This record gives sequence, C-alpha cells and structure tokens, in this order.
Amino acid sequence: MAGYFEITDAPDGGFRVRLLDGTGTLVAVSVKYPTKEAAVAGISWTREVAGTGLIRDMSRGGHGEIIIPKSRVAHATTRIHSHTRFQTTARGVHSR
Repeated sequence: MAGYFEITDAPDGGFRVRLLDGTGTLVAVSVKYPTKEAAVAGISWTREVAGTGLIRDMSRGGHGEIIIPKSRVAHATTRIHSHTRFQTTARGVHSR
C-alpha cells in the first residue's frame, strides 16, 4: 500500500509536508520549510532515511535501544526474534 506526500501551506508562512498512507490517513507532518524547493528536498531526504533508518526506542524505559522489526529478521545474518532489542554503544550496536 503506497503512501504519498503532500506539500501544504503552513499557517504562519512557508510550507509543510504531510505523509499519508495509501488510504489517506495522516502518518506524519514535517517541520516548516521556507520554500517549496526546500520541501521537495526534505521529501527526497525523508525517502532516503525512511528506507534505511533504524528504530530507536526513546520512550520511557527504552533508553535509546535499537529495535529490529519482524520484517527485517529475514535479512539478519543471525537468528533473532521480532522486537529483539540491541543496546547501542559508542562503537556500534551490540546485542544484550
């Protein structure tokens, strides 16, 4: 189910980008961009990051741990369970 981006006018000037899923449900709203060109660049950057970005648990008790979602398990080189958490260190990611 492919989603899409919308560039909208920000109430106080500039532009915002909205990310919607394939059904039109709002998923995220961007920071304010000064120009449409900057908003388009922000969309391009978001596409790059979203496809490869890690999930870092910054919720209460999460302590910045990395969460490996179930969909990534097939790509892992070692066998892990969905929602396996990895502690981050200055040198990289290590399992607990």
